[in-house]
Formats: sequence, structure tokens, C-alpha cells
Amino acid sequence: MSLPFSGLKNVALRRLQLLRRSFHTPTNSNAPAPRYASTAASMSKPFTLWTAATPNGYKVSVYLEELKAAYGADKIDYDVKSLAFSKNEQKEEWFIKINPNGRIPAFTDHKRNDFNVFESAAILLYLAQHYDTEHKFSFDPVKDSDNYSESLQWIFFTHGGIGPMQGQANHFSRYAPEKIPYGITRYVNETKRLYGVLEIRLSEKGGRDYLAGDGRGKYSIAGAPWSCATRPCGH
Repeated sequence: MSLPFSGLKNVALRRLQLLRRSFHTPTNSNAPAPRYASTAASMSKPFTLWTAATPNGYKVSVYLEELKAAYGADKIDYDVKSLAFSKNEQKEEWFIKINPNGRIPAFTDHKRNDFNVFESAAILLYLAQHYDTEHKFSFDPVKDSDNYSESLQWIFFTHGGIGPMQGQANHFSRYAPEKIPYGITRYVNETKRLYGVLEIRLSEKGGRDYLAGDGRGKYSIAGAPWSCATRPCGH
């Protein structure tokens, strides 16, 4: 990969290193289930992030941390509730009420009548709409419509391409009960192709640092934490 891509990856990695400490699953196996059945009554902060230590989870965490640093903890603060995949908590009835798809991440906005948002890209756009009021990490859809459109394209590219394909590569390479060469080859090669698309974008006009924005680009929600998770795919 070229230097612009490496720079983008290093920025995201630094933020992920700070965030990993927040993702821990309680070890008390005797704790009553469900652990988080009550939402607003038990949450002390204005937002709750339901998540786990995965690229999709990091994606929202990175943005929340950036918003918190930029706008202040008095405006942006949140509780992290880590779900235990080993116990299949994400499929329990109480969580299905928050996210009917039974996946992480999900986000609850207690400032707006406990409004729930699921799907990582949708959460990013929700946060940009309501809480990135100065567009520090996003683009104004009216005043900066072209860059806004480009950022949407790359967000959806990650959400519909890199995330699912790299996730499947990870599954067939590491977690499938049997090694299926066709599955491994198919998804690893498609992941490589998608990274090639990133390389094309970041190599444009002498090189870019970020996927969206004028010139070399702007650090924004169009970045992709999935691109920091190549090793789980075996590459």
C-alpha cells in the first residue's frame, strides 16, 4: 500500500489502541441475565453504545471519542455496554428490542427519548446529523454537497463491501469448523480487490491522506476501521 493509506491506517490504529480498554466483558458468569434489560433507568450518561471489540464496534467508538474530544464531555458522553458473543447476548429478547437484527453495534440516545439506532453506518450518520453540528468530522449536505455525497459513497462502500467481505474472509480463515479452500480463496481475494479500490482512491492526484474531502482529503467518518483489521484474515 502507498504512504497515504499507511497514514490513514496509523491514525485509526492510534485511536483504536485507546479504545480497546473500554471493551471488556464481565467475567462473573453467575450474573443474572439479561444484564442490560433496563436501559434508561440504569444508564448514567446521555448515550449508550451496545458493542463489542470488532471493527464495526470500533467504527462508532472512534467517532464518539472524536466528538467527545471536539465538543466536550458535557455534550458528548456515553456508556459502553459490551455484549458477550460467547453467551449469544446479542440474540436475547431484551437486545432484539434495541436492534431487531441482533447484531452490534447499536446506539441509544437518551437525550432523544431513548431513540435507538442500529447498523454502524446509520449510527455514524445519525451522530453527524445531530451532534457534529460544526461538521468537524463530516460534511455539510447543503453547503458542501459534493464532498457530502463522496463521503456517503465511501461509507456505503465500506459498509456493503469491505465489512461483509473481510468478515467472511475472517470467518473462513479462522472460525469455520472445517477448512474450505474455495471459501477462503473467494473472500480473501475479494477483500484484496476492495483494498485495491481504496488504493486507487488514495493514489489520485498525487496522493490523498483520506477518502473524502478536497485536496488530500479530510479526516472524517468516511474512514474505515475495517482496514486496520487485515491480520484476522490471515494476511
